[in-house]
Amino acid sequence: MQSNYKTLGDFIQPIKVKNSDLSAKELLGINVDKFFMPSVANIVGTDLSNYKVVNKNQFACNRMHVGRDYRIPIALSDREEPFMVSPAYDVFEIIDTSILHPDYLMMWFSRKEYDRNAWFYTDADVRGGLAWDAFCNMKFPLPSPGKQREIVAEYNTVKDRIELNNQLIQKLEETAQAIFNSFLDNNEEKENHRLGDLMEIKGGFSYNSEDLGKGKTYLLGMGCVSFTDRYVEEGMRLYSDNVPEQHKVNAKDIIIATRQQSENMPILGCPAMIPPNLNAKKLVIASNLYRVVNKTILSNEILYQILKSKNYQEHIKLHTKGTTVGMITKDAIEDYIFEAPSISLLYNFQEIINKIIDNVFLKRTENQKLTELKDLLLSKLATIEN
Repeated sequence: MQSNYKTLGDFIQPIKVKNSDLSAKELLGINVDKFFMPSVANIVGTDLSNYKVVNKNQFACNRMHVGRDYRIPIALSDREEPFMVSPAYDVFEIIDTSILHPDYLMMWFSRKEYDRNAWFYTDADVRGGLAWDAFCNMKFPLPSPGKQREIVAEYNTVKDRIELNNQLIQKLEETAQAIFNSFLDNNEEKENHRLGDLMEIKGGFSYNSEDLGKGKTYLLGMGCVSFTDRYVEEGMRLYSDNVPEQHKVNAKDIIIATRQQSENMPILGCPAMIPPNLNAKKLVIASNLYRVVNKTILSNEILYQILKSKNYQEHIKLHTKGTTVGMITKDAIEDYIFEAPSISLLYNFQEIINKIIDNVFLKRTENQKLTELKDLLLSKLATIEN
């Protein structure tokens, strides 16, 4: 280990400030991807005075499930206002920020290698908790304060660019939907369309878990559809190449989630379009996804806008089956009726929507490259010298 590696516990101190005066109003949890998020806990009738308070530049972490999740949820607050976290969380801060920069330490916590190391130190419990002493005894490299500021500035430049692109992607997607809705609303030549006349809904296949990781085919499941109607590449898993051809999908195909994973992940019936950069990969869908087979001259980008509309989403809610796990059938999707101009008018309009969606994919591809650069910067922390 290099000489500039130090023991974490020498530079941090626990903070145990409770929300005794109830001045902190917002309750946040910690995502495994290491950021604060609104808590999903039911706090009706709960004594919030026992909850811990987090202030700006303080950290919070959940050490209970590291062995189970292979990651330690930990986040740094950049919020001006204090907020609450669970009493089970640890809150801590850096003793002297002139020696150790909070953003630099958060970069170290964000490394995949750090999570693997934390997992190694977990106890024998089923959930694999990480003891506070073990957490404090972990080592990290400590370059000079000037070098830390240089590293943080470089990292933040990439991170800020990713965030800017995300904002632009959201604006482009909202613009596409707004332009599409405006075209529908302002065109007087409307007729009723049944979704099943424009597309056919096909199911996926029941895969064998023993074949996971055995080939070069990518299996697409529920994890590939986010609640924001976007495709998530991290949800793909390698699978045996011996798969039915009828379940293959290609770039710009539309997939639809068939089930609602949980109350807090409202992706039932949500569509996602497969990015063009996956065109060279062999992709198949599992049985918890549907794929859209286009039966018209319209582009998939136009069909995608129809599936993203509020009226479609309301239709899905009305036709959801099941209580514990919500499900939507192929027939229910195909039976969606909506008002729109003729197919020929939609076809003449689609070029503008196609261009916007192409720009969305360009920005997402740029973000993938920037994310790779961000991960590279994090991995190089272990070799940083003064």
